[in-house]
Amino acid sequence: MCWACKNHTGCKLIAVNPAEGVNLPKTVKSKPYHVQTIDAQKTLTLEQIYVLLQASKNTPIHMQILFNVLLGLRRQEINGLKYSDVDYINRTISVERQLGKELNREPYAPNDGGTKKELQLKTFSSKRVIPLLDLVFEAIIEERKQYEKNRRRRGKYFFDGDYICCSTYGKPRSKDFHWKHYKQLLQETGLPDIRWHDLRSTYCTLLLKNNFSPKAVSKLMGHARELITMDVYGDNGNIIAEEIPPELLFYMEEVLPEKKKDNTENVLDTMINVEKFL
Repeated sequence: MCWACKNHTGCKLIAVNPAEGVNLPKTVKSKPYHVQTIDAQKTLTLEQIYVLLQASKNTPIHMQILFNVLLGLRRQEINGLKYSDVDYINRTISVERQLGKELNREPYAPNDGGTKKELQLKTFSSKRVIPLLDLVFEAIIEERKQYEKNRRRRGKYFFDGDYICCSTYGKPRSKDFHWKHYKQLLQETGLPDIRWHDLRSTYCTLLLKNNFSPKAVSKLMGHARELITMDVYGDNGNIIAEEIPPELLFYMEEVLPEKKKDNTENVLDTMINVEKFL
């Protein structure tokens, strides 16, 4: 194209070379997959997930815990979720943004909400549509009702930003808001003192232990070029079942992910059904 334009310009067929000064786009390099290994010893069992969800119901981080351990969302993705991201007909939620700190922000700049800016997602693969299990969908509906009550009560002082995880004044949660409440929950329930991010790893582990391929799990979690494996000892097949008492075995069968199709590449067909038990 560039040579042809130069030739036509030299022959005076065209007055100006339109290709001059135009930079060709760089070829996108295909990066190989790298492996992220999850230590299953630092994740929760199904019984422990049940305890955590029950204990968190009357705390301000209940929705954040649901989105983390039952949808596998990242912390900043959770805080960026809005009610407008919910498809109430098809019962799905779109991950469109994350809430966090601007990278070019000065370290000592005044606090003007710079840590709660809507930012692009981590990678292109992070933008995804996730099916909502009934438990999470119904929790969103109830949270929306409370949102509207707060909006009427606060009046002009209410920030109508449409955020699901927000204060009674509508302001979105900061990235560290959950920390104090989460640690208190772990202490009160006697659960292992694992990191917040380990709840996301717990969701990965549930999928991997139930025969979802590492590539399918990676797509569901929003990873671009990453395969997820587990670092466990012995046979993984019965690890969950051995840790669940008999009275929760039926719950275990219902909470485990199901594949509506045999093709694990179609991760949007991943569904979890737990609403009857929580």
